[in-house]
Amino acid sequence: MNTADLGLPVDVPSTALFTDQYELTMLQASLAAGTAERRSVFEVFTRRLPEGRRYGVVAGTGRVLDAVENFRFDADVLGFLRENAIVDEPTLEWLASYRFSGDIWGYPEGEVYFPGSPILRVEGSFAECVLLETVILSILNHDSAIAAAASRMASAAGDRPLIEMGARRTHELAAVAAARAAYVGGFTTTSDLAAGFRYGIPTVGTSAHAFTLLHDRERDAFQAQVNSLGRGTTLLVDTYDVAEAVRMAVEVAGPELGAVRIDSGDLLLVAHRVRQQLDELGARDTRIIVTSDLDEYAIASLAAAPVDAYGVGTQLVTGSGHPTCSMVYKLVARAESADPRAPLEPVAKRSIGGKTSIGGRKWAARRLDERGVAEAEVIGTGVVPVALADRQLLVELVKGGQVLSREPLDVVRDRHAASRANLPLSATQLSRGEPVIPTEYI
Repeated sequence: MNTADLGLPVDVPSTALFTDQYELTMLQASLAAGTAERRSVFEVFTRRLPEGRRYGVVAGTGRVLDAVENFRFDADVLGFLRENAIVDEPTLEWLASYRFSGDIWGYPEGEVYFPGSPILRVEGSFAECVLLETVILSILNHDSAIAAAASRMASAAGDRPLIEMGARRTHELAAVAAARAAYVGGFTTTSDLAAGFRYGIPTVGTSAHAFTLLHDRERDAFQAQVNSLGRGTTLLVDTYDVAEAVRMAVEVAGPELGAVRIDSGDLLLVAHRVRQQLDELGARDTRIIVTSDLDEYAIASLAAAPVDAYGVGTQLVTGSGHPTCSMVYKLVARAESADPRAPLEPVAKRSIGGKTSIGGRKWAARRLDERGVAEAEVIGTGVVPVALADRQLLVELVKGGQVLSREPLDVVRDRHAASRANLPLSATQLSRGEPVIPTEYI
């Protein structure tokens, strides 16, 4: 069953209260003022990448589409708003029939982005668009942060597979979203069964130290696991003495032993010793999997080690130090009246402190050099130059309130790999630096 294509809500029947109160109070005031139905354009973008990052990764778009479809004010939700006097009765009546009927354009999920990139553009009446601000930002900020960390880790890992195993280090529902975002960024499997069920991500897992400690002898634990899961299983060998455990693991499972997992110690040194020992015992095809608070820097430091796969938890689900992308949702254009024929006028915030924005509905394109490598993110509000016409980045996601399509995660994952590969080589450097290509406004 491919549940990713079903458009199911992740956890609740309605996403309507995944919002801030001021979205509803703005709605109430604009309804009373007669401005709620003015045609409006909102855009999601970030003014800067997290410090030291060279590119961002768009992730969570599929979840945004689910959230928009399930943004409904049912009787229980309306009852809560009424009982707590959040908004008045006319506003409650308006909310009772709320269905987003506008259009949404955005960067395809998995695409990379840069400062100023109009990652998502939401168009419709002010009233129906403003309500979506919080839920859209909460999804995109979280998922894109995880995907960016995952992408850096995947670059550092090269051809070695990555296992997402951070469910115990974050909120239980965030864990599912994190596993999805990690898969987009380049991870190959997850330990989280809910993510496997919801999104079809391959799941893996064998045993923890508790299983070894349960048994009277380490050998008994290994034998029980092999008897149950077969010789191709992965045995955890660092509960007591690693060398003795490796010897015992091969003795119990034979040279067909699938893998050993190392979860502590000097991973570089231990991996070399374990590889030598496995080879001497005839288990040349037995793989070595390392875990233990890895991040992209630790993974890169193990590039020369005989490691076959990495398991990553805490650092992944916290964005490796950057748990948000600081994306914002800003009104960039609106009509002067509720007349559907009224032209759109650019609007923008003017303030000190680096929080200014650029008005007008944006288009975006990525300019390539003569070798097909990205050299600039070009953003404009007027006519798209002919030379960039076939390099535009935004695609239509929702038209007239209807989701146009949903993509399998493997398609999104492949898109990210291709998009990252088209960046300059310095994009994959882990040293601190500026965005790998500049943003140009025309």
